[in-house]
Amino acid sequence: MSKLVGYTLESMNIKHGDMLHLTYKTYEEQGASAPTLDTKSDGPSANATTGDNSDSKRLWEVVKEDPVDVYWRSKDGKISRQRDTRFCKHGEKGMCDYCMPLEPYDAGYHKEHAIKHLSFHAHLRKLQPAQGTTVGTSSSTANLPPLQPESYQVKVPCPTASHPPFPKGICTSCQPAAITLQPQTFRMVDHVEFASKQVVDRFIDGWRKAGVQRYGFLIGRYEPYPEVPMGIKAVVEAIHEPMQQGEVDGLTVALPWEDEKRISELGSWCYQDAETQKAGKGNVQVLGQIFTDLTPRPDDRSKLVYKRHPQSYFMSGLEAQFAAKMQAEHPIHTKSSRTGQYGSRFVTVIVTGTEEGSVDVKAFQVSEQAVAMVQADMIIPSRDPQTVIVRKETEGRYIPEVFYRSKNQYGIEVKESAKPTFPVDFLLVNITHGFPLRPSPLFRSSDPFPIENRPGIENQSSEMLLNRLSQLGAPSIVPSPLDSSFSSRQSREKLGGWLSDWHLLAYWSQIGFLGPDDIKLIARIATSPNLEEPTILDSFLEREGWQTLMAIVSESAPSRPSNATGPSRAVDNDGFEEIPPELLEEIGMDVDQASGGG
Repeated sequence: MSKLVGYTLESMNIKHGDMLHLTYKTYEEQGASAPTLDTKSDGPSANATTGDNSDSKRLWEVVKEDPVDVYWRSKDGKISRQRDTRFCKHGEKGMCDYCMPLEPYDAGYHKEHAIKHLSFHAHLRKLQPAQGTTVGTSSSTANLPPLQPESYQVKVPCPTASHPPFPKGICTSCQPAAITLQPQTFRMVDHVEFASKQVVDRFIDGWRKAGVQRYGFLIGRYEPYPEVPMGIKAVVEAIHEPMQQGEVDGLTVALPWEDEKRISELGSWCYQDAETQKAGKGNVQVLGQIFTDLTPRPDDRSKLVYKRHPQSYFMSGLEAQFAAKMQAEHPIHTKSSRTGQYGSRFVTVIVTGTEEGSVDVKAFQVSEQAVAMVQADMIIPSRDPQTVIVRKETEGRYIPEVFYRSKNQYGIEVKESAKPTFPVDFLLVNITHGFPLRPSPLFRSSDPFPIENRPGIENQSSEMLLNRLSQLGAPSIVPSPLDSSFSSRQSREKLGGWLSDWHLLAYWSQIGFLGPDDIKLIARIATSPNLEEPTILDSFLEREGWQTLMAIVSESAPSRPSNATGPSRAVDNDGFEEIPPELLEEIGMDVDQASGGG
């Protein structure tokens, strides 16, 4: 106990109501080998604490948040308003109830602008008054995070330690409480923005050419979204397609994704500086998933079947379960949760048909309740895509009571049991999507490299890569100090633009032509905002790995077309090829007359 001197209960994460167990031995039981107490210890032992590390840092205090979270934490998030000429009776520098800034969670503002959900950080600001005041106050709960991840699993072992662990024993302290399903009022991502229309069009092109459904991972970064108070948007720069087997009415994807670590590392190598981080723009990373659900109409194959609408479903139970599993595998790190993690920004985008038969994009997430229910193995998909089945309780699986609210035939809101099934809509969180008015994509190649894992549709190969480098004249491109001519500058710009392609970078990092340091430099150059600068490629062109690759390109380059046409013909004084004598004889012309000129 002497090791706990100087520490408060709060610093050891011991809260009101926690049950502590103390064991001891008498001096006779300890005997002569009893250890001496060290009153100079720097801190409590691991057995005396409740999970704090050696320097008493709690989980949420050591978390490193994304730049977009750091950005919004540094802002007050207030919604500014202009002076109302009808109701404001003060001067230009005054303020009243009609023009004072609104809180980011103001219900009237959200209703007026048709914003259905609060943003994540607006939700935090709404919770903060209930959790205490600002940092530095005397309140014991002022510095505690307001969020606690949902969990519907039985606590093992039981906090009371009054019975054997589940399934041999269970009590009200370790069993989850009854669940009432309700639409989630906030969302982790407010908007999905595709950097350019070509990103989606190239993805759909795989379905157009093969006639089977396609699946891919969204690659991009999270940024602030000013259209929603304290909003966050996922900017999609590319779609990376993993190994898959497409079918007309579905697909099979190899999961877990073995390449995810390599792709995430490649994204972290893309251009990022202090200025972009300060603006809230994070690293390039995996943002979510996208898949097609496209079926041509039998009577007109140029138009698509309208499947997903309010009278049918927006996301099936199977898709919702899959989205919940993917979100659980991609949590976000936040200082607002006592575990250091809460929720996920992993989005699900579905490409489907509209009522007019054209192509439409829909973006969703599933709620935190859905993720917790899937983690507790409580729900399974139904044959009816509009409903989800609640599992039956077995010896090793405890299922709490689940309810949801709906309106009966009299228009009165009633609470109904979710067993055996309930509508999947209670688990969904819809997200807006769109394209920028002034596109400024991160990858700007006008000569796109084939997309990976598309056998029979688009094929990637080393020969294709080497031939394209040869066509660009890459072996003859030198740094700007060696050749600053206009033609040399154009060649460097053309090579730099061709390098700015996600699928090319991903393929290059896989085949091993260049080392990791070379790939890092290529990724940074290819995504740099200063790609048009004449000197940006100089450091890369001088690297030994690039010089070795250029030697391979020169050796494997096809022979020049001029050498393939046979012996060269004589040229007259005007620079034109002379007519062969045998051809002159055929047309009845004198050879000397033709060669004499005059």
